[in-house]
Amino acid sequence: MTRLRTTTIALAGAAAVFALTAAPAQAAPGDVTTTCASTATPAGYVDVNWGYSNACGGQNFSPNIKQIKQLTGLPIGTVVQACGSAYYPAGWVQTSSYYSPSCVAFPNSGFNNNAWTLKRVS
Repeated sequence: MTRLRTTTIALAGAAAVFALTAAPAQAAPGDVTTTCASTATPAGYVDVNWGYSNACGGQNFSPNIKQIKQLTGLPIGTVVQACGSAYYPAGWVQTSSYYSPSCVAFPNSGFNNNAWTLKRVS
């Protein structure tokens, strides 16, 4: 019985990590997905929030998960807030930068500007 319980817990943990690290599939414009920070932000997405989760490992409570937002397909003129931790896609311009506590991707990074307001122009 103990072996079955251990196997079940291990499989559930592996499934949770896979769900967080799998690339977003068929996301609609504007959809937000959570992924482990070790996963590169896909083309057409921007980081919008950083946090911590046991599902992505780590023991020092450093940010290890991020929420990413699909920008591809959003109409011209759309304005979004994004973390400065990943490049924004072509067709978008930065209209301002600022500090956001939800965009702290690295511990002890100070209070420097770490977020952008982006606008779709083409």
